[in-house]
Amino acid sequence: MSGTERITQELCEESELNEGEMREFDVQGQTILLVKSNGVFTAVGSKCTHYGAPLSKGVLSGNRIRCPWHGACFNIETGDIEEYPGLDSLPCFEVTVENGKVLLNANRKALENPKRVKEMSRHYNGDRTNIVLIGSGPAALVCAETLRQEGYKGRIVMVTREKHLPYDRTKLSKAMNVKAKDIYLRSEDFFSSYDIEVWTEKEVVSINTDEGKVKFRDNSTLQYSQLLIATGSRPRELTCPGSSLQNVFLLRSPDDANAISEAAIGKNVVIMGTSFIGMEVAAFLSDKASSVSVIGRSEFPFQAVLGPKVGEVAMKLLQEKGVSFYSRTEAREIRGENGQVREVVLRNGSKLPADVVVAGIGVTPASNFLKGSRIAVDTRGAIFVDQFMRTSVPDVYAAGDVVSFPLSIMEGHRVNIGHWQMAHSHGRIAALNMLNKQVPVDSVPFFWTSLLGKSLRYTGYGEGYTSIELKGNLEELKFLAFYIKDDYVVAVSSMNYDPVVAQVAEVMSSGRRITKNEVLEEDFLSLIAK
Repeated sequence: MSGTERITQELCEESELNEGEMREFDVQGQTILLVKSNGVFTAVGSKCTHYGAPLSKGVLSGNRIRCPWHGACFNIETGDIEEYPGLDSLPCFEVTVENGKVLLNANRKALENPKRVKEMSRHYNGDRTNIVLIGSGPAALVCAETLRQEGYKGRIVMVTREKHLPYDRTKLSKAMNVKAKDIYLRSEDFFSSYDIEVWTEKEVVSINTDEGKVKFRDNSTLQYSQLLIATGSRPRELTCPGSSLQNVFLLRSPDDANAISEAAIGKNVVIMGTSFIGMEVAAFLSDKASSVSVIGRSEFPFQAVLGPKVGEVAMKLLQEKGVSFYSRTEAREIRGENGQVREVVLRNGSKLPADVVVAGIGVTPASNFLKGSRIAVDTRGAIFVDQFMRTSVPDVYAAGDVVSFPLSIMEGHRVNIGHWQMAHSHGRIAALNMLNKQVPVDSVPFFWTSLLGKSLRYTGYGEGYTSIELKGNLEELKFLAFYIKDDYVVAVSSMNYDPVVAQVAEVMSSGRRITKNEVLEEDFLSLIAK
């Protein structure tokens, strides 16, 4: 059959769909999503292009759908991705109404492909400009793709110290034995098709902004017309004695994840820190290692961000799988024999057997190479950018985990956010402003963690919250936690309560603030959805 073959199929009676309703239909063995919004019928692919969530379970707001799992948004009229995570848009289909019946007209090829790559330009030799992107995470990748989608025809060079093409870093702590090539975000052919150069194993050591030049560790240099710094963050290193022993690991790359996964099988593992990454590593190794012990300074994991009660839920989940927790303490020393880890000594002198130690004590912005440059950074090393992702130096932009930026839902308060979703958004905004579009960043933070098959979702910015309002049942792992500051909701987390976090993200995106009183109402979900 030809991929250009046209298919026409009756879906339903016009009166069957209510205003604001989304419904899946089977068309020639493929599922499409029919939407009725403002009296108009539209049809797009039914699954989020990020991880395949059913969009019919998501949130419809005006002319866009927000994914219930991780918050990506798609335009229902064009199928275009408008908020992240994910890279691809949805296929979009023609819908007509004839004699009270809703008809779908589709190209077979579009129907069979659940993802659509936006049209992109290529390099034109007559364009002598050169945009250099330092880093290969989602900020750099989305920046490169957005530039081509917007018709940029100059040279694009993505440089990275890693040996891999851009990959899904979120999977490193959730599926540690994964092969790097299985989590590549784009293939080598994709990059060559759109003339996006990717230079691997090229570490930047300095930037000369006066000359518009990047210098690498091998002493080679690269000239740029415009520059994006998207180097992300790096794991904090342990400082206690014994940190340099063999089998003391940081988790940064697929190679690190694979090495930890292999070394841990049937062994005693100690994880330093109750960060999201540390907890995900503990969950993954819980049925593979002989023992898993987690050391944390707080009483419960995630306590500062999610609060003690939600943190306790996460702790109990892992304890039920045999993970041991040592709270309100830290390692005094790591001891070994013949250069190999053997035990971890806690502050009170007690000892934990350890063949493998994994550090999960947080991250810092990866910006050391900027020392001596004119690019302004804060005391932690995060690069100052404005709402257009511009640094203190003309033609130099920065995005992702490495920046301090003004958060729109916090009235421009400066934040440094290490979310996968936010890095995507930053990359797009940086690209648009490199092309003088004057588009500010206005994304609502959205992140998730996954422990033993249970997903915990979060949106907003809860730093400095003063109280938490809980809904549902923590013990049944079905709950909502609203984080309150000055009588307003500043963030929400959930487990098994979709699509409420996506709903709250959409409300925050609209500029409306949810009050504490609304949350306390019995019909709070309908109030939020208004």
